[in-house]
Amino acid sequence: MSEATRKRPDLRGWVVPAALLALWWLATAQEWVDTRLVASPAAVLEAAWQAAVSGELWRGLAASLGRNLSGFALGSLAGLAFGGLLGLSRLAERLVGPTFHALKQIALFAWIPLLSAWFGFGEPAKVAFIALAVFYPVALNSFEGIRSTRRELLEVARVLGLTPTQRLLRLVLPSAAPAIFTGLHLGLIYAWLATLGAEYFFSAAPGIGNTMIDGREHFEMDQVIYGLLVVGAVGLVLNRLAAWIEARALAWRDGGR
Repeated sequence: MSEATRKRPDLRGWVVPAALLALWWLATAQEWVDTRLVASPAAVLEAAWQAAVSGELWRGLAASLGRNLSGFALGSLAGLAFGGLLGLSRLAERLVGPTFHALKQIALFAWIPLLSAWFGFGEPAKVAFIALAVFYPVALNSFEGIRSTRRELLEVARVLGLTPTQRLLRLVLPSAAPAIFTGLHLGLIYAWLATLGAEYFFSAAPGIGNTMIDGREHFEMDQVIYGLLVVGAVGLVLNRLAAWIEARALAWRDGGR
């Protein structure tokens, strides 16, 4: 394969979106669908432009990303600490492991009545809801990554006389890093989904979710659809960003390539 061929961008991933966009435009232009329910691409673009010019889009996006990142940070720290505790301590796993594995079977939205009773319906409840969504994948992957450290390597560390801290920093954490980053990657995805859920189920406040709620209540489908597109675009960017960070952080496993 030539250098020019390798550098040529692969556009095959755009085939389906382009086809869907063409079908959407054709369906609304030919009135195959009720445009009161499915706004045309031009109407959605106009609604998005007006929201961007007025600043409504940026205020909503900033509010959603702010609570998203706050919940992600809180849930990640708690998940890393709890997963590390279970992975490093057999006693902790026996004491609280069964309870943890039972609680993770509870659907996330089933926690809403309890969270609203504890934190109300404002920002603390939303952040707690997002943190809870992040906690389980991060904790579970951290636990499994640490626990899967090869016993042979641990035996070699003991023979070499490494201290517990040295074993943790030089052996256990590097070995568990792929699983931990997988948990963080999943946590970032779940955090964005939970952000939209929190904006739907808790009190109204600036956010992309509230933009779509307002559009639905006023029967402005162009606003609902542009909100959906923004949600998808932000989710894609967060996913790509997490994958890039993970690849950079674990580059040492491939010899720095």
